[in-house]
Amino acid sequence: MTVIIDPQNSGISGNMVIGALVDLGLDSEVVIEVMQYYASHFGDIHVDIDKVTKSGISASFVNVKCKDKKPIKYTDLIEVLDGIEHPEVSSDTMKLSKNVFKTLAEAEAKVHGTTIDEVHFHEVGAADAVADVVGAVYCYNKLGMKNEKVYGMPVALGGGRIKAMHGILSVPAPATLEILKNVPVFGGPVNFELTTPTGAALLVNFVDEFTNFYPLIINKNVGYGTGKMELSLPNTLRIIEGNSELESDHVSILETNLDNVTGELMGNIFNILMNKGARDVSIIPTLTKKNRPGYLLRVIAKPVDCDVLSELIIRETGTLGVRVIPFVHRNIASRKIVPVQFHINGIEVEIRIKVGMIGKDIISVKPEYEDVRKVSYERGMPLKEVMDRANQVFNEIYK
Repeated sequence: MTVIIDPQNSGISGNMVIGALVDLGLDSEVVIEVMQYYASHFGDIHVDIDKVTKSGISASFVNVKCKDKKPIKYTDLIEVLDGIEHPEVSSDTMKLSKNVFKTLAEAEAKVHGTTIDEVHFHEVGAADAVADVVGAVYCYNKLGMKNEKVYGMPVALGGGRIKAMHGILSVPAPATLEILKNVPVFGGPVNFELTTPTGAALLVNFVDEFTNFYPLIINKNVGYGTGKMELSLPNTLRIIEGNSELESDHVSILETNLDNVTGELMGNIFNILMNKGARDVSIIPTLTKKNRPGYLLRVIAKPVDCDVLSELIIRETGTLGVRVIPFVHRNIASRKIVPVQFHINGIEVEIRIKVGMIGKDIISVKPEYEDVRKVSYERGMPLKEVMDRANQVFNEIYK
């Protein structure tokens, strides 16, 4: 299963996460009981979950009303949580819940220049935070998402200013900004706080990979959770369950135009880049500035290899710049290598076959070139005939 958490529309908060997960098919009464049970150790709490309509979209609204007994330190909160047990709540749920609270505490400590041992839960309130965090993690694990690939979309932060304990602050709140380091975000589209620290902390602990576009999925099940505010747009968080037949990853693309290099140099840079970790190299004839004939050198690489490969391109070609298109989302068929054996003129040979698959369907069969070339040379047989024979044997065995 593949999961997509999409806060592009109206950001993300704790109760919106719970609402969207409940909307996917959980028993709301059990969720309410878990939330109230844990939060009651920190204050007075009452939770309702109802279906509402926001700008024409049906969504689940989790309404949490609470009042803390007193401010509590992060370390004391964790100690209290360690002493609470509930038959519906597993050790995995509590472990992930405590990780979320640690994310919140570390962000607050960084913002206020202190340690997590000294952090108090003021802004969100301990009872409210416990209800949201434990409730969201319980739903997440109950739906089996802890074992699935979870994608996160760019986060809408909102805008304007908010009133906090330390005065008037710009949106996003400092803790939210700290939590969402290295996560794609954008301001707006309204002058309200759309993403809260609790929502941000849940997001970064749930998501395996952030992406700008949806991966390829089928068999979708969609849940919507909503917040209290009435906005000019649907105030909803969307969470999607689906199955993906294609694997996916991120690559970067490096490009440069070359109009002053020889064919020998281009052949040499091709081999150097492939040996240094490039996933693929293309050399495309083109016209450059002033209508000069030249080449477009294009390299597909892992993001971590971009700096090394860019420097190699500059050193080897003399180009003054390399364009880097970062984090391109790539869907890829799964692949495996299958060896096949057959006889040529009474001699057994082995050739590896690269098999591309989507689910259980074979979509490509390609003999490894180096194996075919070697057999062709050793047996004195045309390369095309060796390749055809390898394909024939594979089809006889596996199709």
